Amino acid sequence: MNHGWPDEPTLRAALTLAVRAPSVHNTQPWRFRISDHHVDLHLDPTRANPLAGTEQRDAVLSCGAALHHLRIALAAAGWSAVVHRLPNPADPNHLASIELVPHRPTMLEHALSGAILRRQTDRRSFSSAPIPPGYLGLVKERATTLGANVRQAADATRERLVEALRTAPDADAGYRLELADWSGRPATPDGVSAHSIPLYSHPGGVPGIVPVPRQAAPDFAELLVLGTSTDDRLAQLCAGEALSAVLLTATNVGLATCALTEPLEIPELRQRIRVGVLDDLAYPQAVIRIGWASAAAAALPFAPRRALADVLDPFEPAAC
Repeated sequence: MNHGWPDEPTLRAALTLAVRAPSVHNTQPWRFRISDHHVDLHLDPTRANPLAGTEQRDAVLSCGAALHHLRIALAAAGWSAVVHRLPNPADPNHLASIELVPHRPTMLEHALSGAILRRQTDRRSFSSAPIPPGYLGLVKERATTLGANVRQAADATRERLVEALRTAPDADAGYRLELADWSGRPATPDGVSAHSIPLYSHPGGVPGIVPVPRQAAPDFAELLVLGTSTDDRLAQLCAGEALSAVLLTATNVGLATCALTEPLEIPELRQRIRVGVLDDLAYPQAVIRIGWASAAAAALPFAPRRALADVLDPFEPAAC
């Protein structure tokens, strides 16, 4: 028995949980590779949002969420991940190399691992039940430990954020085309399925995708802005890990969430949020709607995922 490396079923089970991570438009822009002594995470540039340009910020953020999901799944299975981020300067798409050491799982790691299969993106209106301050403090704390900060948008700050997000569909034609391409799909292993989109309309936008729309049912979601002090690829990767931690923490305490990154690919809109919401002190990486799902809300269908074989490269033995 190899006590220094998990067996194949353990690795595959952890990777199956990792790919449950949220991604922009459910594009799932990641690839994994397993060798004798490490697991590698790569960004798949063919699935990156063209609006993001060469930085591919939202795809890197998505891969960071998958990385955190993988770390949590492995920890719950008895393996602590030693992560080397951006290990190859010659290959910016090689986002992480992960070594594993035996580990005794904590109750929190088991709880967060269990939350992976319960977490869903809920685009519906949330109820008016208040979120205990301790819950919001907890998600902020978890993000901070991973190199990001979370600010709750309230009062005038919230109004500025909502207005900025509402202008997204009118701000960029490419944004509208990108939403239309990945949204309202039939039964496919990626994209946003038609049955995941609430049945209401929003002038100038794609139904159910544009955040905080003008709709008949009031939405009492709290709005959190996740930001980083820098905006390089490492910061974006860590922001994705922090986003995963926020979403899993919220799920674990029973809160519903919806992460929004697409509007931040519009430079002018992102700058408005940076200045008007984050006081020009941080780069916004994601907006998170968080709250209590309505007690009368039906269960959501789970978003599709590509097969593990489609995102896992063949095993590569280490060179002698």
